[in-house]
Order: sequence, then C-alpha cells, then structure tokens
Amino acid sequence: MDIYQPNVIINCASISDMAYCESNPVDAYRVNTLGARNLASASRRHNACLIQMSTDDVFTCTGTQKLNEFDTPVPSTVYGKSKLAGETFVRELNPKHLIIRSSWVYGSATGNGDYLRYVLDKAEKGEKFEANSAHISTPTSVTELEKAVTLLLDHNEYGIFHASCEGICSRYEFAKAILELSGNDTSLVIEKKSEDSASTLLENLMLKMTGVYEMPNWYDELKRYIEQEMK
Repeated sequence: MDIYQPNVIINCASISDMAYCESNPVDAYRVNTLGARNLASASRRHNACLIQMSTDDVFTCTGTQKLNEFDTPVPSTVYGKSKLAGETFVRELNPKHLIIRSSWVYGSATGNGDYLRYVLDKAEKGEKFEANSAHISTPTSVTELEKAVTLLLDHNEYGIFHASCEGICSRYEFAKAILELSGNDTSLVIEKKSEDSASTLLENLMLKMTGVYEMPNWYDELKRYIEQEMK
C-alpha cells in the first residue's frame, strides 16, 4: 500500500460460512473484524476511501419488516457479530468510508458460495435438491452491487448504504426462478417447509434519499443477468 498509494481500497475479504464461523470464532473475528481494522488504519494513513463490503446478517431476522441504515443492528450469529465489529472499526478509524450492506449476492467469479451457480450445477447434473420456503430475503446480483458502489464513489458519498435489489422471495422461489429463467426443469427443486424461519429485508433508504441509484426488482435483474451475463 505504501508503494501504490491507492485512492480507494475495497475490502471484500470475509469468512462467510455460517457453520464455520460458529465453530471457529477466532478465525471469523480475525478475518472479518481484525482485517477490517487493519485496512481502516492503513487507508486513513494514506487518506484513501475504504469500502467495507458487509452483510444483512448484522441484523437479526425480523419477519417482513424492512430495515434501513438507521435501524440498530443486533446480530445473532458469530458471522454477523464479526462483520458488525468490522464495520465499527471502519467507522471509528477512517472517516472516509463506505459500508455497503447487501443480501443474497449471486454471480461471483469463482462460484464459491454462489447460490445461482449451486442451482445451475444441480440442474446440469439433473439432481433434485431442497430449498427452504421459510428463508426469505432479496437476491442481488454482483453487477447491480458493483453499479451501486461505483455510483456512490462517483458522487463522493460516505457512510453506511444498503444496496439490495427490490422485492422479496423465499430461497425456494429464488431457486425455482433460476431454473425457470435458465430453461431448466423447475421440478428439480423441492420445497422444504420448516419452522426454521429466517427473514432479513434491507431498505435502501440512503440510496433513495441521496438519489444516487435505484436498485431494480430482484426477478427482473435475475432475468437480465441470466440472459446477458451468462452467455
């Protein structure tokens, strides 16, 4: 960093595997919290803007109530707690920061942890799989997330921003939409009904108030992504 003198640093490093974080809290906090602290300190030293990629998991599941940037985060998992602690260090150590929270992000280059790729892999193999209808949120493509972050930088915005596509769906509805829009057999996904409900919905209040960008509907964006980005 001392050699390149960057103007902007984006922290995408994270341990996001929930089960792993619960079993290995030291590792989770070392990467998700300590890593953010170190980058916040270094970026401030160089007067660089730090973009901290965060998550809706800093909140506890709240049913269908949308949560905006002014709602108080109360995480219930080690992953969520470690990411929130990272956010805190970023806010405290570098005033030139953007903390971006999103949900159910898909379209990663590697496919590791990418639900879109998981569903398409199952379809390619003709394997049936379960998807929980009690898990509810908003799928968001990496393309839209990147667009929102770029525009926030262009407008010299700082602070916490939610950047999640509009609308809501269950994990089952998401999987079925992926299969449908990609021309695969929708019967491959089996609806899993359980009492293990989980619902975290983000409201992009800061994006709407600043007028920087309006995120599209999740289904419309999924259709566009499959048609244009996966050719």
